[in-house]
Amino acid sequence: MKVQYWQHNLKFRHPFTISKGTKTHQPTLIVELEHFGIKGYGEASAIAYYNIPVEKMIEDLEQKKQFIEKFAFTDPERYWHYLHHLLPNNNFLVCALDIAAWDLYGKMRGKKLYELWEGDISKNAICDYTIGIDTVDKMVEKMKEKPWPIYKIKVGTADDIAIVKALRENTDAVLRVDANAAWDIETALKLIPELDKLGVELVEQPLAKDDWEGMKILYKESTLPLYADESCVIESDVERCHNHFHGINIKLTKCSGITPARRMINKAKELDMKVMVGCMNESTVGSSAIAHLLPFIDHVDMDGPLLLEEDVATGINYDYGKIGYSDAPGLGINYTGVFKK
Repeated sequence: MKVQYWQHNLKFRHPFTISKGTKTHQPTLIVELEHFGIKGYGEASAIAYYNIPVEKMIEDLEQKKQFIEKFAFTDPERYWHYLHHLLPNNNFLVCALDIAAWDLYGKMRGKKLYELWEGDISKNAICDYTIGIDTVDKMVEKMKEKPWPIYKIKVGTADDIAIVKALRENTDAVLRVDANAAWDIETALKLIPELDKLGVELVEQPLAKDDWEGMKILYKESTLPLYADESCVIESDVERCHNHFHGINIKLTKCSGITPARRMINKAKELDMKVMVGCMNESTVGSSAIAHLLPFIDHVDMDGPLLLEEDVATGINYDYGKIGYSDAPGLGINYTGVFKK
């Protein structure tokens, strides 16, 4: 096994703002695992509020490189367990390596990942498109710029209802709202009925990630389904979210890759919870990993490549929310380096 990596800082089409802040570029790490001439690729994007910058991923990779490379690779799940213990404090790096391992394994087997997992892509969820926080007029403008069947609306401002009302006046599309933990319980109890009247489908992470008492109340009172994001990071969080949220949003980068994400999907289904898999503004490399999980989930937010002005790979395509795959095995991508879309 040989490992290589590349650091990128991908520019957004529009400054991307959520309740936690604004950014103009997405830092990300691409890794390559080569095994007997076959190459697999993975990705982990860096998110400031999780305190694992790309530089930390590179530092840990360099320190453990000889151990990452010496593993006798046979299947990704065994490799993930090895990496999980080798890099216990860096889920982001483990994710990038895990995705690369699955890409490698699919190529070794000559099959797409969803084929290995016996997934039926005819039942795939439709991808949403995210409208970041801005002025009301600008958010309407961004929506009109990208006609789409489902929009995820970032909220967490004093104008949340005015924003959603203005968007609803300009589209019949499905609207989802993501507060990124910006509300308190009083705000959520006030806003959710109004959002319900505006035809919002669901609300993601309304309260602070550790406000379990507030979520217990909101879960009983809310007329809209509530989905955990910041409250559901790793596998053990799934069960904790039960009876506090109606569904969970799994992020591959946060939970440490495809391998644990598949277990989280199964656990949520056991608990009769809905499942979304979300992105952290990954390029086509990381987004393709999400694409192969589509047959097994209810909702998907994998619009990273659509929000970026620059990408580093080709493979999947977006047709008004419907995801198309290439004919290549594994992730089905071609890593090219940065190019303008």
